[in-house]
Amino acid sequence: MRKFIRENLIYPEAALEKNIEGFVHCKYQINYKGKVIAVKVIAGLGHGCDEEASRIVSLFKFTVPKTPRKLKVKFLKTIRINFKLPRKKEKLPAKTSSMTVSYTITHQKKEPYSYSINIK
Repeated sequence: MRKFIRENLIYPEAALEKNIEGFVHCKYQINYKGKVIAVKVIAGLGHGCDEEASRIVSLFKFTVPKTPRKLKVKFLKTIRINFKLPRKKEKLPAKTSSMTVSYTITHQKKEPYSYSINIK
């Protein structure tokens, strides 16, 4: 479920502009077919986060086991959706030059030999 939220959550522009982070608590109702039929925000952040949390929760689909005697039962669940600002990607410095590393290995019984490594 967390993976589904992470992939489908669209951070609201108003919350991005004002650097809003936090949790939105939602209560939702599932019918006997596994569809979410009602969503209510219990504790919200505002700035579009409440509406986005309601949208994400309404996309959920569940598999409900068959009940004996063909009862049609509704389930009531709560969820906490985290709104965390996306990290800004840092730019790496541009590669301006190549680097050469050289070293020599000597053995007591053999002649010394050397390696040279070029890194671009």
